[in-house]
Amino acid sequence: MDESRRAPVRLYLLDDHTLFREGLLRLLGADARFEVVGQSGALAQAIVQIASLTPDVVILDYDMGEYNALDYMRRQAEQARRPATLVVTAGLPERDALALIRLGVSGICRKDVSTDELIDSIHAVAMGRVLIDQRYLQSLVAQGTQESRPSFTDREREVLRGLLRGQSNKLIARQLGSSESAIKATFQQLFNKLDVRSRSQLVMVILQDYRDLV
Repeated sequence: MDESRRAPVRLYLLDDHTLFREGLLRLLGADARFEVVGQSGALAQAIVQIASLTPDVVILDYDMGEYNALDYMRRQAEQARRPATLVVTAGLPERDALALIRLGVSGICRKDVSTDELIDSIHAVAMGRVLIDQRYLQSLVAQGTQESRPSFTDREREVLRGLLRGQSNKLIARQLGSSESAIKATFQQLFNKLDVRSRSQLVMVILQDYRDLV
């Protein structure tokens, strides 16, 4: 589809720092590819507004004073509809990065990324991809274990490599000379094999326990 005709990505901003939130609003609100449908500095208010405004992506800081992104993810898990979530952070503990992935976060990126990188990350998570900053990926890989593990087919390994590179089903299919439906079927096999329900949970399990296999 021509990008100029594509519906804008609907965004919600959650951050207790008004200046940072307003900076994002000015940056993203001026871009025709995005529509900022709401913003808040309070978690309880944000949960209610997100349920009614139905954004495609929620962008939030990790540390917001009295609460953090983990609190948001736990509250959002109780909702029927869960938009993609992109955590923008100056830094967070490795254990919390793992916890965010376990809770289904769509992306984690640093506040020092360029404007173009941030915009690319928003588009990626809006399309269902999982994007974790490489600095966190490296530390998560280092925590991998050598426990008893299932085997993967060559196709499953290739699909997992694409997932860890943050690629979409369409791009993985193109690189493997396959169809998107076949790639989706492979992901479902992996979900069943590893007892997970989402791409973000799959990333977490692979990085924790199976990184050397792919």
